[in-house]
Amino acid sequence: MTTKAGYSAKDITYIGVFAALLAVCSWISVPTPVPFTLQTFAVMLAVGILGGHRGTITVLVYILLAAVGAPVLAGFTGGVGVLLGSTGGYILGFLLTALIMWGIERVWGNGRMQLAFGMAAGMIVCYIFGTVWFVAVYTRTGGEISFWGAFMTCVLPYLIPDAVKAALALELSMRLRRYVR
Repeated sequence: MTTKAGYSAKDITYIGVFAALLAVCSWISVPTPVPFTLQTFAVMLAVGILGGHRGTITVLVYILLAAVGAPVLAGFTGGVGVLLGSTGGYILGFLLTALIMWGIERVWGNGRMQLAFGMAAGMIVCYIFGTVWFVAVYTRTGGEISFWGAFMTCVLPYLIPDAVKAALALELSMRLRRYVR
């Protein structure tokens, strides 16, 4: 059975399961100015295993769940207020990461090197978008912080852990995707 949009029951199931995985990975959290979670791992894993299209839809579903108030974000939070808060740019940046990974997949294929490049490029864009967002919101709400100050607080401590998460997502994606496609 296929929906009018062209999604089979299997596609919808995979998207739902990976959106739930993204939520669970966000609940595994160390509270810091930008919470340390496994969300980036789940985003890269979803796109790596499901492919660009279904993986991007997964991230979009996750963000929409957060927007309507489902407690799918770090600290069991959700709502438009959280998404529009200082760390919301990083969450919205997950969608950019998925789109970049999908674009690279469509142009250059879905081999190991292409997937690794897509993960790296996606995370760089997520970092930049999230940091610019953080500065804008933080400054607007009465604080003052430079881009580099925000980068040092919100990105630098996460570079090595995110690289480890990307390597793990890459390896798992390469091993598991044949069972999903």
